[in-house]
Amino acid sequence: QVQLVESGGGLVQPGGSLRLVCAASETIFRFDKMGWYRQAPGKGRDLVASMSRGNSGYYSDSVKGRFTISRDYAKNTVYLQMNNLKPEDTAVYFCNADHWDPELHYWGQGTQVTVSP
Repeated sequence: QVQLVESGGGLVQPGGSLRLVCAASETIFRFDKMGWYRQAPGKGRDLVASMSRGNSGYYSDSVKGRFTISRDYAKNTVYLQMNNLKPEDTAVYFCNADHWDPELHYWGQGTQVTVSP
């Protein structure tokens, strides 16, 4: 069973930065897509940023230009650099890994990000 472990969340003031880390228990080469989702209180889980095997990236409009997703194959790790954070970025952030054939989806336990003065 693949395990994804997130870290790096916390409390930060508006305008600040955080870097989230997602460490996988096995090689991330096997995944067709890895990404970060977030879920604010009372809301659904939304895709924030993702990166496919072919390096094509996706960012939601709300974070474009502020967040950057990256990966380190040697460390089996995916990162989410978050800059210029806003209160509306407050949410639990989840790491996700997808394998398309067969279709398999893996999730981390989530890490809390709170942006508040």
